[in-house]
Amino acid sequence: MPNDAAVGWALALWLLAASLIYLYGSLKLAVPTYLRFRGGRRLVTCPENHRPAAVVVSALDAAASATLGRRRLQLKACSRWPEKKGCGQQCLSQVEAAPADCLVRTMLNRWYLGKSCVYCRKPFGVIRWHDDKPAFLGGDGRTRRWDEVTPEALPQVLAFDRPVCWNCHVAETFRREHPGLVVDRPWRGGERGGRRAH
Repeated sequence: MPNDAAVGWALALWLLAASLIYLYGSLKLAVPTYLRFRGGRRLVTCPENHRPAAVVVSALDAAASATLGRRRLQLKACSRWPEKKGCGQQCLSQVEAAPADCLVRTMLNRWYLGKSCVYCRKPFGVIRWHDDKPAFLGGDGRTRRWDEVTPEALPQVLAFDRPVCWNCHVAETFRREHPGLVVDRPWRGGERGGRRAH
């Protein structure tokens, strides 16, 4: 007959192994779900008014529910809240269908890629979001950084505004705010067109 200490150790090892297997299985479901739905603001079409709305999905809740075998998406924020906070969150089906495509960053990356700055003609590559961010030139002749545009207004901006690099945005902002300190001289940069502030 085995002694009580051996039985205790065997039971402890069995519980530890079962816990590790359960933890591995849970992480195998939770981590990909979290990575899929994290990333900040997404742009969806609100089913109620059929207009753009900016939403943030709770990636932690999605990951936690995935460990139970039934992933459930839930909004953490919406540009129509607090007025419409009690909505049915039917817009989540759009996020579920294309979680990366509706990210604001994805939309901006696609829009800038292959375009050139309207001032210096420098082509845009992939945007590095931790660096200086590009801007837009609006119909009013003013440049704005992309993070100065509300996500709900983004579809209209992408349809009508033109791309501006960070350096030209800074120069044009300075030109607008301090016109007496700017002298325009012709730019002699070969193929590049545009003006330059000195």
